[in-house]
Amino acid sequence: MPATDPSALNVAILGAGTMGHALSLVHAIGGCTVSLTDVDEETLARAEGRIAYAAGTLVEAGVLKQADAEAALERISRSRSMETAVASADLVVDAVVEVEDVKRELFLGIDRFAPPGAIIASNTSYLDVFGLIPPNRLGRSIIAHWYSPPYIIDLVDVVPHDTTDPNVVAKVVELYEGFGKTVLVFEQMIPGYIANRLQSAMNLECLRLLDEGLATPQQIDLSVRKGLAGRLAILGHLAKADYTGLQMLRNGLASRRYVPPEATGSSETLDRLIAEGKTGVSAGQGFFSYSELPSEDYFRRRDLNLLRLSAAIDDIERCTAV
Repeated sequence: MPATDPSALNVAILGAGTMGHALSLVHAIGGCTVSLTDVDEETLARAEGRIAYAAGTLVEAGVLKQADAEAALERISRSRSMETAVASADLVVDAVVEVEDVKRELFLGIDRFAPPGAIIASNTSYLDVFGLIPPNRLGRSIIAHWYSPPYIIDLVDVVPHDTTDPNVVAKVVELYEGFGKTVLVFEQMIPGYIANRLQSAMNLECLRLLDEGLATPQQIDLSVRKGLAGRLAILGHLAKADYTGLQMLRNGLASRRYVPPEATGSSETLDRLIAEGKTGVSAGQGFFSYSELPSEDYFRRRDLNLLRLSAAIDDIERCTAV
């Protein structure tokens, strides 16, 4: 894999769903030639519109020029054949569902059809995929975990296997930092990494409040947006504690009068909503209703607001640095 020139890179994205189609856009904007594939024809067909819609949102927000968006879209092709997608790939990105058997089968296919020098990068949150990858491929395999939507959220978690060639890690970090991303390299696989583990702890608290009838979805999200989000966005969590004072943090621990929730594997509230088909924005209903507009418009609104927030934070950080 060339170290510095994304335009010389052929990237195969395997899986065209929520993350796969978005990662296609990320790599194409970065200058790579992208082949997107999925076993499901409907998912693959839907991905084309979602990619174009996301690119249009970036143009609308002023972070991508129209000509650059069009050029990026031209660099993305779709294929139903994994063999075709990976045949000349320098980088193969696994973005399929996080199920062991599915990923194991995928890696066997990559091993069979991809060039020996191809780098394999798996976008996995909680599954340690290294035991699923053929041993002869581990030296050129990493985890590269992204956050949704990856064309806006900058964080990428990178984890090498014990036997991964350090040059592979360096090339991937160089590539993604060249895309303007913030790359965290971990020495070992940490299920959930940092951001997802913190988010999981919040999920447990939120679902417990709902299950026990102690708070409404509106109250919870207002508490997050108006009480936490602003300070966390600017300072992070531990720096926020420094500003508050660590004595107060210790006092809070000492005076805690309840037991934090433990993961039980289920939530009455969540199970009920899913059973009713209220699975989120794409379904028109989750914890909240999204029935007034097409789902694409809600995602567009989210993306535009995230881009505005990102620009504002960047501006604040520049002022702080001065």
